[in-house]
Amino acid sequence: MSSSTSTRTEHQAAVSPTEAHDLAHAFHERAPERKLLRFATAGSVDDGKSTLVGRLLHDSKSVLSDQLDAVERTSTARGLDTPDLSLLVDGLRAEREQGITIDVAYRYFATQLRTFILADTPGHVQYTRNTITGASTADLVVILVDARTGVVDQTRRHAAVAALLGVPHLLLAINKIDLVDFDEAVFDRIAAEFDEYSRELGIGEVTAIPISALHGDNVVTRSERIDWYSGPSILEHLETVELTDDAAEGPVRFPVQLVIRPRSDAFPDYRGYAGRVAAGTVRVGETVTVLPSGRTSSISGIDTPDGPVDEARAGESVTLLLADDVDLSRGDLIVGGQGDLPEPVTEFTATVAQLADRPLRSGQRALLRYGTREVRVIVASLDHLIDIDTLASLPAPSTLSLNDLAQVTLRTVDAVPVEPFRPRGAVGALLLVDPADGTSLAAGMVGNRRESLHASEVRRPAALQKDGRPA
Repeated sequence: MSSSTSTRTEHQAAVSPTEAHDLAHAFHERAPERKLLRFATAGSVDDGKSTLVGRLLHDSKSVLSDQLDAVERTSTARGLDTPDLSLLVDGLRAEREQGITIDVAYRYFATQLRTFILADTPGHVQYTRNTITGASTADLVVILVDARTGVVDQTRRHAAVAALLGVPHLLLAINKIDLVDFDEAVFDRIAAEFDEYSRELGIGEVTAIPISALHGDNVVTRSERIDWYSGPSILEHLETVELTDDAAEGPVRFPVQLVIRPRSDAFPDYRGYAGRVAAGTVRVGETVTVLPSGRTSSISGIDTPDGPVDEARAGESVTLLLADDVDLSRGDLIVGGQGDLPEPVTEFTATVAQLADRPLRSGQRALLRYGTREVRVIVASLDHLIDIDTLASLPAPSTLSLNDLAQVTLRTVDAVPVEPFRPRGAVGALLLVDPADGTSLAAGMVGNRRESLHASEVRRPAALQKDGRPA
């Protein structure tokens, strides 16, 4: 990498907190003419993630006056000379008392060019699961490193998470550059080391930027103190990075959330199927198939709160009307066309991240949540662990512990039309839940769909083949 912005060839690739989806919907309503960018921040403890996010919010004038007043009061009470902008993000009391970020903090802001949903993720290794959650729907991940310490284990771990999830863009923010006297050689050394490691993971695009989050250098505006750097600031890169609308271009996937039947005098025969378009663009007149029944029909109407429309794209919440009287219920899947349909299966592999403190064992029963479908499932086998730093396969464990990453085989009671995971969690994301108390046990991504899977057929995620390059 050079001292200016360094970029490699991008490859297509990035599962989804409801809060993030709701924020996205709200922001599209406010600013429909501006594209939305979801991004997450990651890095080791004390690398300055929350300070960077606070600086972005503050310098882009996205902070309300009462919020800033509260931060200034808290900072003064702590004996600080200047406002601690990280307090704009660290919302949990436990986090503030410890000075670290534990949960994933979602915030949104906008500029004239783009709207943003950001996820500030934890730095501690024991909260890796939260980093996976925050990055699962991201178009871009900002990984911070301290210019004094360079690339560390947690830096590599977060890069591996981004690679596993197929995040399309990676931004390496080399923070605290002021503490090494704005040394260009330090920047080049760290950027080159990270570049080499990211290539081993099969990551396609990396951009490196030297910053000082505390003082605002190269965060929103370019810094005159880093005169050897000629690239964009963090915000300028976020505003201009190329976004693709892959989810809207693929086959239609519409998980049914609710069947609407008013049974009123005004709508005596109305039957609508409400949900969010997970992938593709659904259009009036299009032939669709309902799974798992396999019945076909066509779209006779698309209703929204603002009235009927002719089409709806991925990410939009609508109500579909079908031309035929088809038996449909929550959890069913409406898919476009009749060819290349996801086949309902009862056994498949998945890459899962353990979310709960309690162990996950082979033979354990759970509830599988896939889209809007919920079905009983058995963990048929723990196939192998995945090294979170290198994504290499490790011997199969007897149990999965908190933050473990592994490939497992799942067997469902009823057939489910699962599909391999797609970037940004549009399709193929799943959750395993304890049926006794509703605790989330593991989140994951669908791998191979097989009724019967042999050990010799187990593979690494398709986006990361053995040679470390994209498939």
